[in-house]
Amino acid sequence: MTVRRRAPFAAAVYSLVLALLVLGPLLGPGCLLLRDAVSTPRSYLTDSALGLTDAAARAVPQDALLAALSTFVDGGLVVKAILLLALWAAGWGAAHLVRTVLPTAGLGPQLVAATVTVWNPYVAERLLQGHWSLLTGYAALPWTVCAAVAIRRGRGRGWFALAACLAAAGLTPTGVLLAAVTALAVVACPGGRSARWLRLTGALGLFFAASAPWLVATALSGGGGDGSDPAGVTAFAARAEPGLATLGSLAGLGGVWNETAVPQTRTTLFALVGTVLLLGVVLCGLPALWRRRRHPAVAALTVLALLAVLLPTLGATAWGLDAGRWSVQHVPGAGLLRDAQKWVALAAPLYALAAAAAVLRRPVTWSVSAVLIVLLALPDLAWGVGGALRPVHYPPSWQHVAAELDGDPDSGDVAVLPTGMFRKFPYSSSAPVLDPAPRMLPKDVLQTGELVVAGGSVEGEGSRAQQVERVLLTGGSAADLAALGVRWVLVEHDTPGPRGESAATLAGLERRFADEHLELYRVDGDVAPHEASARARATVVAAHVLWAMLLAGGLLGAGVLEARSRQRRRHQT
Repeated sequence: MTVRRRAPFAAAVYSLVLALLVLGPLLGPGCLLLRDAVSTPRSYLTDSALGLTDAAARAVPQDALLAALSTFVDGGLVVKAILLLALWAAGWGAAHLVRTVLPTAGLGPQLVAATVTVWNPYVAERLLQGHWSLLTGYAALPWTVCAAVAIRRGRGRGWFALAACLAAAGLTPTGVLLAAVTALAVVACPGGRSARWLRLTGALGLFFAASAPWLVATALSGGGGDGSDPAGVTAFAARAEPGLATLGSLAGLGGVWNETAVPQTRTTLFALVGTVLLLGVVLCGLPALWRRRRHPAVAALTVLALLAVLLPTLGATAWGLDAGRWSVQHVPGAGLLRDAQKWVALAAPLYALAAAAAVLRRPVTWSVSAVLIVLLALPDLAWGVGGALRPVHYPPSWQHVAAELDGDPDSGDVAVLPTGMFRKFPYSSSAPVLDPAPRMLPKDVLQTGELVVAGGSVEGEGSRAQQVERVLLTGGSAADLAALGVRWVLVEHDTPGPRGESAATLAGLERRFADEHLELYRVDGDVAPHEASARARATVVAAHVLWAMLLAGGLLGAGVLEARSRQRRRHQT
């Protein structure tokens, strides 16, 4: 086997090694529990997991997928496996993108592209923020470009591959939007063997199929339909890092809104050094890409990269913030755009291509040097982003509470104390983490969705949860809770937070479980029903099945057609 024929295998192995180097400490026993990332040994197909509550369907279909898989496999293992596959696929996909767009590129340029795609501030910051499912959408981007190019060339497997890419990215709404924008940009370019309108129609159809779980859930529940809190636009705006303006941070694939969710080196002037090193490798390849500007993928990705950097930069200006606040109040779904830095992911495919082009037809030492420069630009991404990613172990109390709720045939939701969505447990990191109760328990857990950021707060959509919190904090009666659909109250002792006059409320409830970690109280009598209808649940489940079939069918179809294509090529040679 020649070196050229071994290159795809070598690139895949190299990408896996990079992914293991990043995630190493996390892969031991235990669950991921860091900021927004909450994995649990078991989760359940509740209304909130299906997106059928008054909150926006932001974690659809990921929560339903975890609920289904954790019935058979430990849910913490599932999340870690998906995250590992995502980083592996990101690097491997970048190498495949280079082979597709730069067909003369050898192994060196492919490894450089894989390194740039896996080893950058965007990946580090999203890992630290806990956006593991968003990284599946990020990983799908280079594969999406390859699928779109195959469609333009009239290859049937391109449609199957695009279906799989959009479905994989569709683990979260933002992910499928990233992949859809990328696919549409490439197929919309002039030329190709099929009509442009046909390509666009097909891509849009696959996008809506991949988005069916959250689109259907939103339509049925109306979650988030009244707009988002405009305070979130300022709170989640892109941020300038030390030594860099906002534009420089975003151009370097950094600038996440949460200044605590960044690697240590990005909190010092080394952020400037790292950005210069990364951009130096990328910029060296732009002249070579300019000579290939007529290639539809190069043209489309260049436009996307410019928009992905410039628009979030403008969004962080005074007038950009004003426009954003107006949008989230008056434009349905505009709340998806408020975390502006996440859209910088759209620049990553061009960066990978440019970095590969920088060492194209160069001695192997150029590729080695480029890889080392990119690694040195962010040294603390290694080994769990400086050790921040590590598995945690929940106290057995959680399983006892879950079993108690699972054995109760009566309907009713769960309220939690202390109020609020974030916790600081002694067994988790020092950073606030989302309360694991909604994913750990077999009943719907009422949460307001309110986020405390930068000393202020951003309101959520959970209006009933807000009423329940007021009842608990003011010492309301059991009848008040029952009228709001609450059957259970869970008290979490291991974390600080507001409790108000809740002791008066708990005194009127039946205590069913207690230890040093948790207490569980039951509201007796009739509780007002607040469950989604059987028809709504069936409809949303059907949308999830469609999404799963799109993923499985796309992977199977693309694999079969690729195998047949390789077999034909072998026979011809």
